[in-house]
Amino acid sequence: MDRLHAMRLFVRVAELNSFSAVALQLNVARSVVTRQIAALETHLGVKLMARSTRRLTLTSAGTAYLEKCRVILNLVEAAETGIAEERLTPRGQIRLSLPLSFGLKRLASPLLEFAKLYPEVSLDMDYSDRRANLIEEGLDLSIRITRRLEGSDIARKIGTSNMHVIASPDYLARYGRPKHPAELAHHECLGYTTAGNQQIWQFEIDGNLVSFPIRARINANNGEALTEAAAQGLGITCQPDFIFEDYLASGRVEEILTDFALPELGIYAMLPSNRQIPHRIRVLIDFLANQITAST
Repeated sequence: MDRLHAMRLFVRVAELNSFSAVALQLNVARSVVTRQIAALETHLGVKLMARSTRRLTLTSAGTAYLEKCRVILNLVEAAETGIAEERLTPRGQIRLSLPLSFGLKRLASPLLEFAKLYPEVSLDMDYSDRRANLIEEGLDLSIRITRRLEGSDIARKIGTSNMHVIASPDYLARYGRPKHPAELAHHECLGYTTAGNQQIWQFEIDGNLVSFPIRARINANNGEALTEAAAQGLGITCQPDFIFEDYLASGRVEEILTDFALPELGIYAMLPSNRQIPHRIRVLIDFLANQITAST
């Protein structure tokens, strides 16, 4: 048995959750794929997959083996491409997770340009604001926008974004323009929510980061939705520049509390901690860093 071939086949079946889909990709009969997976299970002496007429699920042994296969195959790829790497043409699949609004506004076009530049690279893009688990989901890269990283994060900073407090001219005419962050407690605010997120906004005052509670009747986990709500006069929101800049240019919203700075957001390329980083991933990160720098 070709051990590496068996590992690659197993990873494909696990990721696509289908023998038939893999057989179609490889242009072979489904029975060929099932026999090879069965031979792998016999060799290992454990069941890797539980089959039924409707679905295919990994056993606990299969889940553990999948992660190890990804690590081994990544190391093999790194070893094969490590020699004279700079002369290589990037090739292979890149699976990446992108924040919804920033991804669509700032990264969608550069990623398509990257695909044109490197036709031997295939991109599998997931646009979502959820925090992806790179190892469990088999992702090569995730772009995250955050104020702080966790100690275990493996990341490269590729840009920054500034936060601003905004409201519509109509709202300010009706309810007044707050002159200090403490006055936000008496206004209708629009809150960005994630799991466990407290409804406070932080401002830098006299060199210190100070937290101010807000009252939010309308909450969402998407800045576009909150900015549209602000533009319609429903309250005050705090958003990054890439989300509200078009609204500001059209006059639908105005910046307020401009004398009080908000903490800067970092734009990070998050990497899985259990594998070497292939050449194609490094090339993509460099490309996106240059694109982000050029657009700010």
